Amino acid sequence: MNNPFQLRREKLFTQLKDNSLTILFSGEPLRKSADSEYEFEANRNFYYLTGINEPSAILVLAKTKQGNREILFIRDINYDLEKWIGIFISPKEAIEVSGINNIQFVSGFENYFSRSLIHMEIESVGLDGDRQNFNSQPLSSEHFAKKLTDKHPLLNLFDVYPFIAKMRLIKDEHEIKAIKEAVALTNKAIEAVLLEMKPGMYEYEMEARFLYEVHRHHGTEMFDTIMASGKNGVILHYVENKAKTQDGDLVLFDLGAKLNHYGADISRTFPVNGVFSERQKQIYNIVLDAMDVVTNAVKPGVTLLELNDLVKEFFVEKLTKINLIQDPFELAKYYYHSVGHHLGLDTHDIGNTENTVLEAGMVITNEPGLYIKEENIGIRIETDLLVTNEGCIDLAPQIIKTVEEIESFMKK
Repeated sequence: MNNPFQLRREKLFTQLKDNSLTILFSGEPLRKSADSEYEFEANRNFYYLTGINEPSAILVLAKTKQGNREILFIRDINYDLEKWIGIFISPKEAIEVSGINNIQFVSGFENYFSRSLIHMEIESVGLDGDRQNFNSQPLSSEHFAKKLTDKHPLLNLFDVYPFIAKMRLIKDEHEIKAIKEAVALTNKAIEAVLLEMKPGMYEYEMEARFLYEVHRHHGTEMFDTIMASGKNGVILHYVENKAKTQDGDLVLFDLGAKLNHYGADISRTFPVNGVFSERQKQIYNIVLDAMDVVTNAVKPGVTLLELNDLVKEFFVEKLTKINLIQDPFELAKYYYHSVGHHLGLDTHDIGNTENTVLEAGMVITNEPGLYIKEENIGIRIETDLLVTNEGCIDLAPQIIKTVEEIESFMKK
């Protein structure tokens, strides 16, 4: 099987400028407190092209008259530091994972870069300009860009992020396989929670049961787990998970396991006592039918905005029929998010604009919901869809979602 990271780099090379160096950084650990750090996760674009999840690593892609060259710089081995934080990746391991044969230590990067500018007749340098949160700390690429402009003011800089972003939108077979595996683990963990769920449990107990099942199968959580019972279900990103469930509550699960850097994004809503009330069932089935509206409409050429408009039209019709609203403008009180987003290395993955035209190979979520605060009803049902030439494939068909399936399972 061909190395997927190598294939991606080859594709990227075709889009890079001639006589250029493209440089991507894995990033540095974030400080957690005093002398401790958060668990490190490499910059997603760097990982996408290398498969390396190590801090302080640098990928260099040289496109010159002499041909295309790949160099990967990794941390210098520090045997004393390894006693405290673990083994550093070796050159041999880096070759096996990335498919890059030229592995050097990062202490030699500055010298390599200076020599390359002269000997390779470099005219431009490509850097990753990906930044979604402009309030966060400067990225490694931004620090490097400032150094370049200060030292080499005539050097042309260009942004490689748009090229990588376009590639990441279309998932390859390795990515789809990883997402399916994460979905399977998510299902296993959801079922483990349901077998123990009952009125009186705290939301954090259900969260803990989910995470235990995920971790015991070598996974982690894709994002902060949401276990929102009763009135908390109307809060879209409720992550406190502190409330005690009451008999008659619905519990909205929004969660996902992550394996091999890819994860699921699944939402389900369950009655804590195992049985829906008639009103809960009525609203639940409207949301479930809205999900089918989206699934049937997904195909190449449509946009997330168009899918969301379909859902809103459907909700207006159904909520008017049950006298929950009298005017279409009232829908915003009960439905106040978009119906989907792209999924991949990030939960809200690259390409999350409503006007992005869907293409075969994209993976998106389908997550309609209704939130009736005055009735303590918050219902969201979410699955992950692979866009195909003919339409789409549900990547999570095994996760129970109909009223009958849920009530039958919870009788166990």
